[in-house]
Amino acid sequence: MLQPKKTKYRKMQKGKMKGNTKRGAELSFGSFGIKTLEEAWITGRQIEAARQAVSRHMKREGQIWIRIFPDKPVTKKPAEVRMGKGKGAPEYFVARISPGRMLFEAEGVPMEVAKEALRLAAQKLPVATRFVVRRDYVEESI
Repeated sequence: MLQPKKTKYRKMQKGKMKGNTKRGAELSFGSFGIKTLEEAWITGRQIEAARQAVSRHMKREGQIWIRIFPDKPVTKKPAEVRMGKGKGAPEYFVARISPGRMLFEAEGVPMEVAKEALRLAAQKLPVATRFVVRRDYVEESI
């Protein structure tokens, strides 16, 4: 499961999510990718489930890049605990996602395989996504 090795502070406030992404909106590494259309918190477990779905469908051929990392701790209090007495302990980590953010990229497989693999990954995520292809991509016929 993805989480930081070390953080400066153990706990973090919720914060507000507004506006589109400012960076990480373009394909940088692969020829295919999935991009979000809405904002959300994506947990480390969800990212790992999506990564497994992609690598299984691609039969470990080609290459996959994960463009997000869960670095925000989410705290939770135990069940049936009275109100007050401070903030709960960190439970898991999330990645904050704004609309337009590139989540996964793939390379080294045919377009149909990549499209299906990234569709399977998108099913594991709590956001609506769009499949994108590099502008200068040309299908090679063998």
